[in-house]
Amino acid sequence: MSIEIGSKVQGKVTGITKFGAFVELPGGSTGLVHISEVADSYVTDVNEHLKIGDQIEVKVISEKEGKIALSIKKAIDKPEGQSSYSSRPPRQGRDDRNSKDFRSKGGNFKPKENFEDKMAKFLKASEDNLTSLKRNTETKRGGRGGRRG
Repeated sequence: MSIEIGSKVQGKVTGITKFGAFVELPGGSTGLVHISEVADSYVTDVNEHLKIGDQIEVKVISEKEGKIALSIKKAIDKPEGQSSYSSRPPRQGRDDRNSKDFRSKGGNFKPKENFEDKMAKFLKASEDNLTSLKRNTETKRGGRGGRRG
């Protein structure tokens, strides 16, 4: 039986490594499910998701030089338009920034600085630093005509 890219097949987990799991496919061929293709969530240890002997459904991603790449997470049917990250809760505080009453809540709201304000602040700080540097180097060298005698 030939394995077609994009097809879903049943397989048996025959080995687990730190980088993925080997799966025996129908017809006796073996493919690899990389650790990044095991689950939608971040996987640190494949053993937490799979055990040797498990029967799993996998999707064939690619086949190159006899090496078959498989995916468990792509074999799971999701409703159209749903990404693998849509089940995550939204980050706290991000959605409120565009609401009108964000400013009225008080606190530490500062309007964003525009480029000109940032540039003016930088030039002032730069000028202060140069003045301070000149003052310190002139006193060490005996500048301003004040020769020590």
